[in-house]
Amino acid sequence: MKKAIYVMDQRSFDLVYPKFVREEIEQLVDIVAEPINKEQMLDDLSVLQEVEILLTGWGCPALDERLLEHAPNLKAVLYAAGSIKTVATEAAWERGILFTTAVSANGQPVAEFTLSQILFCLKNGWQFVRSIEATQQYPAKPFAIKGAYRSVVGLISLSTVGRHTVELLKPFDIDILAYDPFVSEEEANQLGVKLCSLEDIFHKADVVSLHTPLLEETIGMITANHFSVMKQGASFINTARGAVVREKEMIDVLQHRTDITAVLDVTDPEPPVQGSPLYQMQNVVLTPHLAGSEGEECGRMGAYMLEELKRYINEEPLQWSVSKQQFQKMA
Repeated sequence: MKKAIYVMDQRSFDLVYPKFVREEIEQLVDIVAEPINKEQMLDDLSVLQEVEILLTGWGCPALDERLLEHAPNLKAVLYAAGSIKTVATEAAWERGILFTTAVSANGQPVAEFTLSQILFCLKNGWQFVRSIEATQQYPAKPFAIKGAYRSVVGLISLSTVGRHTVELLKPFDIDILAYDPFVSEEEANQLGVKLCSLEDIFHKADVVSLHTPLLEETIGMITANHFSVMKQGASFINTARGAVVREKEMIDVLQHRTDITAVLDVTDPEPPVQGSPLYQMQNVVLTPHLAGSEGEECGRMGAYMLEELKRYINEEPLQWSVSKQQFQKMA
């Protein structure tokens, strides 16, 4: 039986690897020690001596040369979280360590959150909330809203979350625009989206949703000019990273374009500094970076790694493995 160990932040361990997942894992591999965190492992690297499989998640240590020297049998890292940018190292790639992640599982609740906000924004939901709070009255019908019929949603980046969102939008009578310089027209057609420029996304969409990874070239990608050309009553959703947006420029536009609603699950910095205008602006909705896996949703990530473990043991191709080339494009 292959030997394995759990190493990750113990505060989230029971959420990411719930009991029902652990029970099945422990029928497949020999867990050589009690679950530990990064600090405990680094204090005694001998615990890795016989380990072939590292079962991990948030709080995973970097697989540097020192760690690998004490883990001569390590072959696979099953990462029940998203990006392995802080985990995989050149030394690990040279050793041929196999990495697989639950980035798709972690992306699903982000897409679900995004879908909920797209539909709510298309109903002008946040505008009605603000109006009722201010007037303590219901507005008179008929309501002039776009709704989810023949409206236009713009997705910036067909990343993992962007693609999940496309799938969730398919049952609705919505036209989907997308900006992604790495996606071909043929692939976009297969996904059922229409590619356009970043400027056109903001100019044409009733709701714009940002899913761009934070890379050196995407920092500050969204500017005042983009917000300025948004349609009357349009909405902007950010579940990606705050630094992709030039926040001060966004605030300046939103302060005079009060018809625009911004739903911000991420900011830069996060949370906003005390006294930030974002806390007071009536057309800004702040949520505390909750779109990703939280609470019992985290168990999906552990369940994905359980399925990957089965494939690994059976010498089958892994569904969520990460190549070095894919790693280099990760945020």
